[in-house]
Amino acid sequence: MIPEIAWKNVWRNKTRSLIVIAAVAIGVFAGIFTMAAINSSVVQRIDAAVNEELSHIQINNKDFRASGDIQNLIPDYSLIKTVLDSTPGVESVTGRIIVRGIASTSAKSTGAQITGIDTAAERHIFTLYRKLIPGTGTYFGSDTKFNTVFIGEKLAKELNIIRFILTDESMDILRKRGTPETVLSKLDSLKNIRFTSEKKFSKAFESLLTASETRKYGLGIKEAGWSYREGSKIILTFLDMNNVQTGAVFRVCGIYRTNNDMFEAQSVFVPTGELRKLTGIPEGSYHRVIVRLSNNDLTDKVTPVIRNELPGYEVLSWKEIQPDLAMLADMAQQIYGVFMAIILAALAFGIVNTMLMSVLERTRELGMLAAIGMNRRKTFLMIMLESVFLSFVGGIAGMAMGAAAIAATARNGINLVKYSEGMEAFGFSAHLFPTIDAKFFFITALLIILTGILSSIYPARKALKLNPVEALRRE
Repeated sequence: MIPEIAWKNVWRNKTRSLIVIAAVAIGVFAGIFTMAAINSSVVQRIDAAVNEELSHIQINNKDFRASGDIQNLIPDYSLIKTVLDSTPGVESVTGRIIVRGIASTSAKSTGAQITGIDTAAERHIFTLYRKLIPGTGTYFGSDTKFNTVFIGEKLAKELNIIRFILTDESMDILRKRGTPETVLSKLDSLKNIRFTSEKKFSKAFESLLTASETRKYGLGIKEAGWSYREGSKIILTFLDMNNVQTGAVFRVCGIYRTNNDMFEAQSVFVPTGELRKLTGIPEGSYHRVIVRLSNNDLTDKVTPVIRNELPGYEVLSWKEIQPDLAMLADMAQQIYGVFMAIILAALAFGIVNTMLMSVLERTRELGMLAAIGMNRRKTFLMIMLESVFLSFVGGIAGMAMGAAAIAATARNGINLVKYSEGMEAFGFSAHLFPTIDAKFFFITALLIILTGILSSIYPARKALKLNPVEALRRE
């Protein structure tokens, strides 16, 4: 009986109720969609860290991470692999040789971490081979007698391996992408001029274009002018097992592109055999053992098991290696809940105001109900249900709108290309695919109901303070 009366009371003033419901719906929709976009960035960063950079668990010589000394090896890899293969949840295992050195070309030099990998085994652990930029070669698939290296795009630009030149083909690409002829005509003076760095190329075409043209077409011009000669050479220099400087010329077999500029700029990969030959590291010895689990959720469970099995080594999960990402992963739901609570708290003031107006307009009616025997508990329940109905209807509409928007954008994503440079500097993708789990919707629904209940307290107290006799006298 009381719920039916409360529902009818909500629609006595349809305009006012619809305005409140719309406000709640828009607020909930904005909160959910914003959280889905932020969550996608966190999820993508964690996936990239696990699948491209760290894997789930790493095992090191206890002194290796602190010193980086080439002699701090894991000598008994086969024994460790046997232990890991028998550990439930472990899917794949491989070893890595890691040396710090210098990567250089005739133009530039820079520090780099040189990692020797089993190219076949790494495919079962990391997805870095999928990040190969088309047209730059292969993932160690080249048939060559030279040493081969797989490097990041950022490092290739730093070493001037990637250059920039506008050719007739480049201009045709820009034309097909809708670049106006007025812009193309301004770029004619740069045709067939080879620029050794992205900075010099950007400075050249920015001097010819207006600020608005640069913002709108600058990225496309860089992409069209991007140039690379397959099989470029770089020299890798490092210390061998005897602390004697050594090195060799390597041919770039391919260039990868990730969303982490720092990783791209520092990480180069070569086949284990080639690096072992140059450094003198014995067969079967590695600096690091990489472990991939069948499920990321097993990380916290399996890590201590491996640690107990291998007490002489440093065993770290990806959460311990990058605690900032672990914090984001562990606190995400709490942060999202607090964010939604803030939004709903702001909307609660609108609901309180509406319910208070409703109570004051129905003073005579409420007095009559009290006079004929409706007790205070039922009066409170009626007003509370009216508030809950207002917030819940708006909340359901907002959640439906949010779910629809997430589904609509999840396929192609949201491209924040203007902010790509800043986001990728911190390892985050500028192409977001909004996603949120069902638990978040459940938490949001509970918060909406709680908002309705709390919003009803003040108006309900006002109603309960009414004197039936005085209320009946009011017009």
